This record gives sequence, structure tokens and C-alpha cells, in this order.
Amino acid sequence: MILLIEDNPSDAELTMRALKKRNLANRLFHAKDGAEALDFIFARGQFADRRVENGPKVVLLDLKLPKIDGIEVLKRIKSDERTKKTPVVVMTSSREDRDLEACYDLGANGYVVKPVEFEDFSRAVSELGFFWLLLNETVR
Repeated sequence: MILLIEDNPSDAELTMRALKKRNLANRLFHAKDGAEALDFIFARGQFADRRVENGPKVVLLDLKLPKIDGIEVLKRIKSDERTKKTPVVVMTSSREDRDLEACYDLGANGYVVKPVEFEDFSRAVSELGFFWLLLNETVR
């Protein structure tokens, strides 16, 4: 399962379309803000019927999110024993060194600056999904 945490509807749609094109979106959940993402990850609120242990295989995380920002989402994922090994790839428009450094300091597994051009964006998402879902080995 992929957890996409993205508040921009256009970026979310492009990401989902690119993953579907590569047949990688069969099990995808799209959270539109940091609070919804944390509820999903930690099986709270409307997601209380799922188990934290059955979490996503990879999280694609935007940094600029409403309610709870991406840095805080990353911090909470990586500081919890149940979720700290979940791969988190930051997908953001930020090229700021402080964001990059903060994400890696918190345990991000990757940091990708979103390409502006449609084809480049689609290719980047497709390659990310392919690597993290099919090639990368994870500990569970």
C-alpha cells in the first residue's frame, strides 16, 4: 500500500495517474492534510478499524500541508516504534537546505524536489513507486 500525503489536488491527481499507469496504485490512500495522514497511520478516528502494523509500504509526503506540516508528520512516523521503519519519501517543491537537512535528520528515506514539467513529474513518480514498491526490500 502507498500512502500519498498531498494537499494540492493537481499534484495528487498527477501522482495517482502516474502510479496507475505503472500498475502501482492498486492499494493507495490519499490523505489531504497532516492530521488525516497521522490518523490513518496510527489507526485513529475514522481509521480505528485498521491496524497500525498493516501500514503503508511507502509514504510519499509533501512538506507544506494544512493542519499538521510534513516535518511534524515525518517526526511522528519516525519516532514511533511501530512505524519508524516505514520508508518515507519527501516529495516537495522546497529546495531549501534547511528542509532537506531536517528531513534527513528525522529519518526520511528520500527527498525529491517535484519537477515542474508534467512529463518529468510523471516519470519521477513512476520511478519512485517502482523502486519503493517492487525493488526495495523492507523490514517488517
